[in-house]
Parts: sequence; C-alpha cells; structure tokens
Amino acid sequence: MEPRYEPLGVEERWQETWEAEGLYDADPDASRTPYVDAHPPPNVTGELHMGHALQLSIGDTMIRWKRMQGFNALFQPGYDHAGISTQNVVEKVLLSEGTSRQELGREKFEERVWEWLHEYGGKILNQFRRMGASLDYRRTRFTMDEGYVRAVMRWFVHLYGKGYIYRANRIINWCPYHETSLSDLELEHEDTDDTLSTIRYPLADGDGYIAIATVRPATIPADVAVAVHPDDERYKHLIGREAIVPWTENRVPVIADERVERDFGTGALKITPGHDPTDFEIGRDHGLPEPSCIGPDGRVTAEGLEGLTQKEAEEKILAWVKERGQLEQREHYRHSVAFCERCHSRIEPLISLQWWCSMKELKQPALEALRGEQVVYHPESQHRFAIRSLEDAPDWNISRQIWWGHQLPVWYCPNEHITVAESEPAACADCGSTELTRETDVLDTWFSSALWPFATLGWPDETPDLAYFYPGHLQTTAREIIRLWENRMIFSGIELLGEVPFTDVVIHSTVLAPDGRRMSKSLGTGIDPIDIIDKYGTDATRYGLMKNSLTQDVRFSYSAIEEGGKLSNKLWNAARLIVNACEGALPAEQPASLEERWILARLSQTQRAVESLLGQFDYAHTMDELYHLTFDDFCDWYLEAVKGRLYDGDAAARATATAALERLLKLLQPAMPHVTEEIWSFLPARESRLMVASWPEAGDEAEAGALTRVQEAATVFRRSGVIPQLDGDERRIFDAVVKPERAKANGNVDAERDRLRKEIARSEGMLGNERFVANAPPEVVEAEREKLERYRRELDAISD
Repeated sequence: MEPRYEPLGVEERWQETWEAEGLYDADPDASRTPYVDAHPPPNVTGELHMGHALQLSIGDTMIRWKRMQGFNALFQPGYDHAGISTQNVVEKVLLSEGTSRQELGREKFEERVWEWLHEYGGKILNQFRRMGASLDYRRTRFTMDEGYVRAVMRWFVHLYGKGYIYRANRIINWCPYHETSLSDLELEHEDTDDTLSTIRYPLADGDGYIAIATVRPATIPADVAVAVHPDDERYKHLIGREAIVPWTENRVPVIADERVERDFGTGALKITPGHDPTDFEIGRDHGLPEPSCIGPDGRVTAEGLEGLTQKEAEEKILAWVKERGQLEQREHYRHSVAFCERCHSRIEPLISLQWWCSMKELKQPALEALRGEQVVYHPESQHRFAIRSLEDAPDWNISRQIWWGHQLPVWYCPNEHITVAESEPAACADCGSTELTRETDVLDTWFSSALWPFATLGWPDETPDLAYFYPGHLQTTAREIIRLWENRMIFSGIELLGEVPFTDVVIHSTVLAPDGRRMSKSLGTGIDPIDIIDKYGTDATRYGLMKNSLTQDVRFSYSAIEEGGKLSNKLWNAARLIVNACEGALPAEQPASLEERWILARLSQTQRAVESLLGQFDYAHTMDELYHLTFDDFCDWYLEAVKGRLYDGDAAARATATAALERLLKLLQPAMPHVTEEIWSFLPARESRLMVASWPEAGDEAEAGALTRVQEAATVFRRSGVIPQLDGDERRIFDAVVKPERAKANGNVDAERDRLRKEIARSEGMLGNERFVANAPPEVVEAEREKLERYRRELDAISD
C-alpha cells in the first residue's frame, strides 16, 4: 500500500470507474426496492457554489447509503435551461461582436444559444463529478430536450383546458434592461439610500391640503387617489373629499383603507396602482383606474416628461411643486429596494398583460398532502413555512418576454381567437382561419422545472422508468426555492400522476461567508468549492460541509474542512498499518481480547447511531459519530492496543483487524467515498467496489462500554499525572495507549482527590436544586447526572 494518500489522483481515478459501471437497474421486475433522489436541476450556465456543494454532499451520502442497503438507487442528474440567465450571457457575447438578438431575429438567436450551450453549457455537471456525486450521468436530462419540451407543452395544454391558465393585466416585477417580467427569486433586495419628499396635495374645495411623503415623485403623474387609514383621527374629516395631484392637476378622491401605514411619513399615501403592488391591490378593491407613467424601458411617458429618466422627471416635478409652495421637506430615507440579480437594474412594478396560472384549486391537493405529511419538509420549521407559503400562494405569472425558453403553445388568428395546442395547429380552433401567429412569450423556467421528478422519467409517455421510479423519495435543496420549485413539483405531480413526487424534502443549511455575510462574487465574499477541493480534497470538503450543517444558517468553516482532511489521513495511515501488518489476512471476526470485543461493539453501536441520524437527516451529528469512531476509538485506542499482536503474527488478531477495518470503511463510504474506496481496493478478496458492497449488519454492542474505566483513567492521568488502579487487560491497554512511562508526570493523588470531591459536591448541589432540575433543559440535567457518575468513578479509581 502506498505510503501516503493523494486525494486528487484518487478522486479522478474513482470517478472514471464509477461512471463506467451501472449504478441502477431499470428493470421493473428488479428485486431491489427503488429509491430515488430526483436531484434539483442546476442552471445550465451556472457554476458550483457552496450551496450546491453541501446539497450534493447530503444527497450523495443518502444515495450511497441506500445503494449499499440494497435499494435500486437512482440519483437523477440534469439541468434547466435558465431562460433569462442564458439569454443574458449570449446577448453579452453578441454585444461584444457588434450585433444583437434583435438584429439576428428570433430563429438565428436561438441557433446561437444552442451553439453557445454546446460549447460552454453544462459545465456544472463536471464540477458535480469533482464533488464525487454518484449521479447516473448517462441519464442526464435538459429541460430543452425534445421529449422534455413535449412534456412542458402537455402540462400547459392540460392546465389551460381546466381553466387554470388565463391572460390578464396585473402588476408584476419588470426588469427595464431585459424588458421582461421576473419571478421573486430573480430579484436581489438591497438597502438603498433615497430621499423622502413630503409634498402638499391641495384639497379641491380650496380648504387646505393633505401632505404625502414619497420616494418616487416621478410616479406622481399616475396618481389616482390619496388614501388614509380609516381610524386616523387626523384625516377622518377628509375622507370622501378630493385632492389635486401636482403636475397633472387632476382631481382624485381621498379614500380610507386599512392597509395605509399610519406611522410612515405623514400617514397619508398617494395611490399609484400602475407602479406599486400595494397601491395596485388598493386600487382594485376601490375600483380605481390604473394609468401608467413609466414605460418598459424605465423612462417616463407622462405628458411633458416624455423620454426623461425618472431622475430627470423627479427634478422637474420637484421644481414645479417647490415653485408653488407645495414642497414641505426632503429627508434621507434608507429602505430595501429590489434589483434584477443579473443586470442590477432597479425593478419596476408595472401593470402588464401576462399569462397567469390560477392557484386557487391547483394548490389544494398539495396543501392536503403537506398537512397530512405525505410529504415532509425537514426541519419542521421549513415544513410549516412550506404550508404557509402554499396557503398564501398568489396566481403564478408564467410568461416571460424573452426568446430563450419554451415558447407558449398559443396561437392567435386575425379574429382575435386563441388556439392552444401541444403542436402547431393547421387552423384556428374557433373560426378555421389559417392565418395564425404564435405568442412570442416563453414560459417561466420554473414552469418546466415543476415537472422534473417525472418528465425526466419519460412522462407523458408511460415508460418502464416512470412506472418503476415514480414516485421518488428525497429532495435536497435550499429554503429560498420552497415556494418557487418544491411546492410546485408537489402540486404538479399530484395533478398529472395522482401521487406526490417524493416523500421527504431536506432543506439544508444556507452557507454564509466566514464573516456572516452572504456568499457573493460581487461582494467579494464568495468561496469557490473547487478551490477548497483542490486544497483539501473532496472527502474533506464533503465531511466539513456536513459537519458544519447543524442549523439553517451557518458560517463557512475552514476548520471543519481541515478536520475532514485530518480524518482522511488518519484513516489512511491506520489502514496502511493494518494492510501491511496483516499480510493479506482474510477478514473474519475472531475477537480474543478486550479491545477487539470493544471495537466490534463500538462499530455496531455507531452504526445504529448513524442509521438513526441519517434517517432523521441529521448530517452534522452523523459526521461527529463517524469522526469519534474513526479517530478516537479505532485509531487511537483499538489500533494502539492491538498492533503489537498484529506485528507478532497473531492470525486471529490480523483477521479481526481486517474485518473491523472493512466494517469501518463501509460506515464511512457514503460520506467519504474516495479514500474509503482506495483503501478497499487494497483489502484481500474484494468481489465488488465498495460503493456497491452490502451495508453491514450491526452486531452485539453489549461491550461498547468495556473501555470506559480505561479511558477515564487516561483522562485522570493526562489531567493530573495520577495513574488510577487498573489491572489485567485494562492495565495492558492503558499502558499501550497512554504510555505513562513516556510522560513526565508527577501526580499528586491527594490534590486530584480533593478536586474530584469538590466537583462531586458542586454537581450534587446542582442536582439537589429542585428549580434547576425542573427548569433546565432535560439534556442539561442528564449531562450533569453523567458528570456526577463519572466524577464518582474517577474518585473510586484513585482511592485506597
């Protein structure tokens, strides 16, 4: 066995062999139960980030574990077409060439996108390989594949036929650079410095004025009302009267609405339904008109202000009101503003004619499935959020005003009839006209991603894969796409196939930068997982990310990654000792000594703990269990105690050591596949790769505490220099592991007894305090009881 572990070379070699082997059996008659992780599709233009790395570590750990348990485990790879992201990238390329998509036309532009994707797209799947993700890459799917496009068209036609899809003017997020509507996920909210202007709106009857505060004077030309809270005593006498809008001098009503914030500004709100979501809702409820004064390019369209930027229009309007004595004050105001995540343009709330999917009926079966826990989000807080977000889900804006994506299967005729069909119709379904024009909008990328768990298996065809692998089991993802993707997959699966698409959704931690800020290239806080892999290795990266995933928001920890690296090398050196010392001994559990019975019991005990923790999707504590089993128990205690017998040629000890190492490798393999697979290849009589070897049967763990006295004695000695009373196997193991003869210790027995008596008195006092026992968390009370018992045992061990 080589003298040292080379992470990168090992990883590359095992990736090649894994991809060459079949990892699943699609035979519907296969004896193994299917287990499916329909891995979330990454962005085709994206690159691996820390969230992906954690997601893959978790998903791959689960799929490897299930595969070793004998399940027919499918880890589904692929990527979505990322409509706006992809179009944005290709448009930048065209701009550098001195042309544009408009000059090329839609057909030529789509050709250029495909050319770009063939050359540069899908890079992230190669990075997935660097993470050791055992996805079945032969099954890679793309949401623009011919079969997948057919599924998307079927989905749209199905929803339209049920009356769920409609076209309407409603307020949306509008990017003035890309000139398209955007989903909430495509926005970045940033605290922004603005100026709050307080402006007087004269009352139409000449009896005074009402003042409003606004950060957007440029939208004043589209004001249609002034609103106050119905319980605001300052303004009750004005409700029902009229005010005059500056600049346009239109007369508008003063209305009452409970959505007005009395503590903001003056407590009076200008109502501009065309440019504010809250104003839009108020306007709809009060039957107000919905004029607009800002165009799709973000410039002002109001009379006298045509073509100006909003800043320029604001300056003209403020000069107008100041000249007339209607400007009360201007003050600094910091607030959250939405920007396009790609071009960083400020988002415009605009009323736009869009295609919508009604959620009222469509979401109900999914809500029932969540409330009845047919699908469970982990942790529980995210399950509650998933239910709330679905309960509050508004109708879904499914159209985008771009060219790259799934073009809506909608055709118009000169008589303004609408024909919806999966493929291009020969004539209008209403009047028979053959002069048809297709809708230019494309579908929101999430619309197609909602079909991922079953479109990847061949739906809408009734394929063997679909019958065998649907429904699946697990999803691993981040909390920000619960409402945008996870919930949509649930209602899509129920609507189209009558079953939930999966049973468990693990919402993993959000990995923050070490200083607590979000990871971002633009902020300079991003950390590239590939750089971490290059330095520490994939196994260390996987281990460290999962070890650190205890809460929903975690700061990236280099120390956790370094711990994983140390564990890999500790395991490698321990395995090298066994392989070299045992000279090809076949694995067989033949324990003849205390340390052998103990390590086999500890392997079983930890295995059961790992199985329980993985079953609860608790990866941080799983890594902790594996670390202590490997580093402390196997390497520092067992091997140190037994290696003399190995070197002396004890056949039973050699067989047992090989068997114990084999079991340890199996427990570690799902989380740390590369170093374990490499070590496995050096063991004798290997019939399969470790990744498809059988998960071990946990044995008797009755002697898992057999070394407690010895380990406590070691603690006492290392702390005080006092050697507790031990004999027989316990003293032999103590001497072999602790090596007291090497320590320059001058133990003071009396001082150590005095210290332990004080600790016992302190602990007894705490446990005798009824308020502490009643009010402290149960785990704290139990930990104190365990300390007390340990102190008493340590005192007994050094007493005469």
